[in-house]
Amino acid sequence: MQIAGSIVLKATVSSYTDKTNETILHIQLSNGDMSVGLTNIGCAITAIYTSDRNNVKKNIVAGFDNLEQYKINKHYLGCVVGRYANRIANGTFILGGKRYQLNINDAPNHLHGGGQGFSHKIWKLEEIIENEQECGAVFSYCSADGEEGYPGNLSVSVKYVLDKNNRLSIFYKGVTDKSTPINLTNHSYFNLTGFEVPTVLEHYLQVNGDQYTEKSANNTSAGSIATVPGTALDFKTPAPIGKGIAYFPKDRGYDHNFILNHPAERRLIEAAVLSEATTGRVLTVYTDKPAIQIYTANYWDGSIQGEQGLLYQQHGGVALETQAYPDSVNHAHFPNTILHPGEEYTTTTVFEFGVAGV
Repeated sequence: MQIAGSIVLKATVSSYTDKTNETILHIQLSNGDMSVGLTNIGCAITAIYTSDRNNVKKNIVAGFDNLEQYKINKHYLGCVVGRYANRIANGTFILGGKRYQLNINDAPNHLHGGGQGFSHKIWKLEEIIENEQECGAVFSYCSADGEEGYPGNLSVSVKYVLDKNNRLSIFYKGVTDKSTPINLTNHSYFNLTGFEVPTVLEHYLQVNGDQYTEKSANNTSAGSIATVPGTALDFKTPAPIGKGIAYFPKDRGYDHNFILNHPAERRLIEAAVLSEATTGRVLTVYTDKPAIQIYTANYWDGSIQGEQGLLYQQHGGVALETQAYPDSVNHAHFPNTILHPGEEYTTTTVFEFGVAGV
C-alpha cells in the first residue's frame, strides 16, 4: 500500500471467540523489514521476526504456537506483568498506616502481580496505529480495588509502537483512585539465533549498571546495594552470558536486578545491549526505569514447544525486564513506586533491533 510514495507501516488484526465467549486478538505489526506479534491475552508480545546478517528472518522471542497457552503461561512468556513486577517479600507492605496482604504465588513471596496478575488478564484493544512512520496498538486494563490484594481501582494502558527504524517502543500509563504500588514491565525472553542454538550462554551482554540490589535468603531484596566490578554480575563491558552463570546454583542462573547508571534527570538511557556473533543480531534496550532484571530462563526444562517448533531448554532465552527495584514498597530508601490519586504513572522502554556491521 502506497501513500505519497512511502510504504505505510501495517497493523493487521485477526480474532476468534474462545469457549468463555471472550474475543481473543492477534495483531501483527510490520514495517516491511521486521514484524511483531501481539495478543490481548496478558498484553503479550508473541513473536518478533528480525533479519540476520544474511537477511534470514527468525522469531527471536519465546512464544507459544497456540494463543490459548497464554492463558496459563507460568513462565510469563512475552506478557506485561503487574501491578508489581518482581517480588514483594512475604506478599505484604504497609501503606497509609494499613497493612496489605497480597496473593502468595512464589512462596513466601508475591511475584509479578500474583497468581492472576496482569499477565493472565484479557486486555481491551483501544486503538490501532497505522501511518507512514509507525504502526502499533494500544491496550488497556482496569484492575479493581482489592484484586490480588492491592488497594485502589487502577487503570493502565500499554502502547506498542513499531517504527520504520526497527524500534519497538512500549509506553506504559496508569492512574488510580487510591494510593497503590505500581511497577510494570514486559517479560519477553530473547534468543537472537531464533532458538536455533538452544541456549543464550554464548550471547554477549552489556549492562549499564555499576550496582545491583542484593538478595535475601528468600530471593527478594535484602534492602542493601552492592557493586558489580569483580563479580560474576559484572557486565559493564560485553561478556558472554555463560561466563558466570554457574556462580548462582540456588538461582540456577542469573535472576538479578541491576541498578542503571541514570543521570540526575529522568530520561531514556541505554540500559543493556545483547548481541550474538553467528547471526550478527543486536538488541539494544533503552528505558527511563531505574533498574533492569536479567533472568536467564532458569526453570525451562524442554517441556514447552515454542512458536519456532522447538523445545525451550534451560537458559534458552534471556529476559531483560526494565523495572523498579524489587520490593521497593518495603524499603523506604529505594526509589518510590507508590502511585497516588491525581498522579499519572508513565514510563517508556524501547527495544531497538539491528545487525552488527550492517
